[in-house]
Amino acid sequence: MKKISYTLILAAAAILASCGDKTNKPGGDSTKLGGSVSIDGSSTVYPITEAVAEEFKKENKDVQISVAESGTGGGFKKFSRGETDINDASRPIKPTEDSACRANKIGYQEVLVAYDGLAIVVNPQNDWCRDITVAELKMLWEPAAQGRITKWSQVRKGWPDQEIHLFGAGSQSGTFDYFTEAIVGKSKECRGDYTASEDDNVLVQGVAGDKYALGFFGLAYYESNTDKLKLVPVDGGKGAVAPSVETVKNKSYSPLSRPLFIYVNDAGAKRPEVQAFVNFYIDNAAKLSEEVGYVPLSSEETEAEKKKFEDFLKSSGGVQ
Repeated sequence: MKKISYTLILAAAAILASCGDKTNKPGGDSTKLGGSVSIDGSSTVYPITEAVAEEFKKENKDVQISVAESGTGGGFKKFSRGETDINDASRPIKPTEDSACRANKIGYQEVLVAYDGLAIVVNPQNDWCRDITVAELKMLWEPAAQGRITKWSQVRKGWPDQEIHLFGAGSQSGTFDYFTEAIVGKSKECRGDYTASEDDNVLVQGVAGDKYALGFFGLAYYESNTDKLKLVPVDGGKGAVAPSVETVKNKSYSPLSRPLFIYVNDAGAKRPEVQAFVNFYIDNAAKLSEEVGYVPLSSEETEAEKKKFEDFLKSSGGVQ
């Protein structure tokens, strides 16, 4: 009887040890992961991150994932204070944001997740604006245009003598930074008399409800609202080109194509659930980003990002 009990005890101990290994190692039984992952930042990257989170949760039901969208700049403010594990970003981190992270001893890793094209859109009832040049966009959006360029007829001869209503990303958005740098020539230099929002859905509704509107935001939001909006091809000097997976990938949609990122806090990356989520993100970003309207990384780019994250974990003492 004693011999049988001793054998049973050994077997039970082995099972418990095995379960413990799977619970604590990302490479083990992923359904045993717990904890939380907090994410904020770009509204442009948000649809990709949301799709990744939904897929990850299917196999990791005990991990709590929060995904917010306060804009790239707003997200970096929280990230630099250590309030979030991951920041979605539609532009690279700025020197001032990097300094804020360093001041608070926040280390991080940048991970490229997809590419995007900024869409210039008008209302479907607009039958005159079939394309627009970069010079015309600059004329519309530069600071000197405020209160001066107010009608469609001022942008191009033959366009209606009607007031133009502009919609675009707010100043905390990475989309705003990228657009102003690419079109105006300097980041954050822009007229102020337009409807601004960090929520792209607000911009979609604004243009969709106004025949004389023109707006800009990430291509994915146009792809999700093709019945409400009309896409305007942009002429960067070599003829008008519309944004698409192909034109963004081959860089012919210029200058409004851009890379998209996530930034991972080094302290967060030491937790198994964050590490597992980021590895899952990298492995699935190509498929899921394309599903929600973005341009996926190549397999070579995906492998390079995976290697960068592995090296980051080793250098920061993350869980292997």
